[in-house]
Amino acid sequence: MSADIAVSRRGAVVAIGFDRPGKKNALTSAMYEAAADAVQAAESDAQVRAILFHGTPEVFTAGNDLNDFIARPPGNEEAPVFRFLRLVAEAANPLVAAVNGPAVGIGTTLLLHCDLVYAGDDARFQLPFTRLGLVPEFASTYLLPWVAGYQRAAELLLLGEPFDAARALEAGFVTRVVPAPAALETAWAAADKLAALPAASVRNTKALMKRAHRAGIEAQLAAEGADFRRMLHEPAAREAFAAFLEKRAPDFRGKGV
Repeated sequence: MSADIAVSRRGAVVAIGFDRPGKKNALTSAMYEAAADAVQAAESDAQVRAILFHGTPEVFTAGNDLNDFIARPPGNEEAPVFRFLRLVAEAANPLVAAVNGPAVGIGTTLLLHCDLVYAGDDARFQLPFTRLGLVPEFASTYLLPWVAGYQRAAELLLLGEPFDAARALEAGFVTRVVPAPAALETAWAAADKLAALPAASVRNTKALMKRAHRAGIEAQLAAEGADFRRMLHEPAAREAFAAFLEKRAPDFRGKGV
């Protein structure tokens, strides 16, 4: 278990927190493994009725820790990051999220799998995959066009520019924008309400809402994963990662990109 993943429990709700504030909660392979273990344990416990994801008061997560990612690239579907993606996508319990500050990369795509998302008015989102020479993950190329409409999704996914909580609400993957200090407690209150309802009713309702899209999500997870792993070794990604390590702007000209 990684010390950078904080797992807590309140009644029938398990909270999984990204807790590496010195690195803006950037996710490492060990953190993905710990988070996957926490989701699996919660899903296996009949007394758990909701799962809550959160960060720290200043940041949800800056996405992948690129230094760790370069050192330990996910080589196959059994890599910790892909195990985490599958477990979240298949979760039977309702998923709730509280978002403050930056939610970059997987910090945004994770929210597409959550049933209730409460964003502080300080939340900032970004899907920077094309800027890194990669493709998006977590079935976001399926889910975001579904919830936001194709043109809104295309602008967010293709340009990869930052956007605020109001735009995330407009895109359909944020339930409500609240004052920043209230985001976590608002999410806890919602999770507690879910946990107080009959578990079978909640889980079956969630399953029915997602039933028509389950096959598409599974297929897109596999397709994105295959492209993502292949493109990690291509010139664009190598240049983007090198620029990050050298603290400079990437230059994709004349590099076979």
